[in-house]
Amino acid sequence: MRVTSFTSTILENLFLALPSLRNQHAPGSKVYALLKQVARKEIEGLFSDHGAQVREFKPFGELIFPYHKMGAIDSLNLFDLDELIIFSFYWFNRKRYRRVADVGANIGLHSIILSRCGYEEIHAHEPDPELFKILQRNLSLNGCSGVQPFNTAVSNRTGTHEFTRVLGNLTGSHLTGSKLNPYGELDRFLVRIEDIKPIVEWADLIKLDVEGHEKEVLLATNRDHWLNTDALVEVENENNAASIYEHFRNLGVRLFSQKINWQIVRDVDDMPTSYHEGTLFVTCKSEIPWQ
Repeated sequence: MRVTSFTSTILENLFLALPSLRNQHAPGSKVYALLKQVARKEIEGLFSDHGAQVREFKPFGELIFPYHKMGAIDSLNLFDLDELIIFSFYWFNRKRYRRVADVGANIGLHSIILSRCGYEEIHAHEPDPELFKILQRNLSLNGCSGVQPFNTAVSNRTGTHEFTRVLGNLTGSHLTGSKLNPYGELDRFLVRIEDIKPIVEWADLIKLDVEGHEKEVLLATNRDHWLNTDALVEVENENNAASIYEHFRNLGVRLFSQKINWQIVRDVDDMPTSYHEGTLFVTCKSEIPWQ
C-alpha cells in the first residue's frame, strides 16, 4: 500500500476558491499576483523531488509527477497559476463534459488531472517523441488507463509536417513555421499530424496548446463544430489573435477571455496575444461555465 507523504491544504483551498475569484483571473491584477506567488511556493514544496513520490493533490486525489528539466524551464512551470485555473475549471465541470482532447499534452499533466476528475474518455496528443515517452510513463505511474495517448500533432489536415524542437525550452517546440523566430539550439524532424475536424467532432471539450499553430487549427473549423464542443485555447501572437477573432465573429461563436476576467470578447483588443495574457474560451454557450 502506498503512503502519501506530501499534501497542501492551501492548494486545495485555492482550487475550490478559484471559480468565485474569476473576476480576478486577469494576469496583472494584484489578487492574481498574490495567488501566483502563493501557488508557486506550494508547488515547489510538493513537486521539486526527482523521485516518484505520491502527493495528495486535493481535490484531485493522489498524484505522482516526477520532476523533469525541459531546458530553461522545468515541470514545476506546468503548475503555473494559469494552469491551476484550468485545472479548477476541469474540476467544476466534471459533470458537464465527458470526452476531452488534450492537444499539446506535453508530459501529461492535464490528461492526468482530467483523469482524476473522472472524465470518461481523454485523448492526449503530443508530437515530440521524447516528451511522449515521459507522458506515457506518467500516465502509467498514475494508473490513467482511461487516457489514450497519440504521438501526433494536430493541424488542419492529416499527413506529416516538420517539427522544430526547441532544446532550450521544450514547451516552446512547434510545427515548423508556426513561430517566426525560434531561438537557440533546434532539432528538426518529421511528425505525424491529425486533422482537427474529427477531433472537434468527437470531443465536447478541447484543451488546445499548439505553440503558434492555433490559427491554422481553429480556422479549419466551422460553426457546426462548436455547437456541442468548447475549447480552452492558448494564443501565441497578435496576428493569430486577430485572425481567430474575425473567424469566430463571422461564425457567430462566442469567445471569452481570461485577459478581461472571462468577459465576452467584443473587440480584438480583448483577445489574449500570448500565454502571458491567459486563456481564450471558445463556445456557443452564453457564458463560460464556472460553476
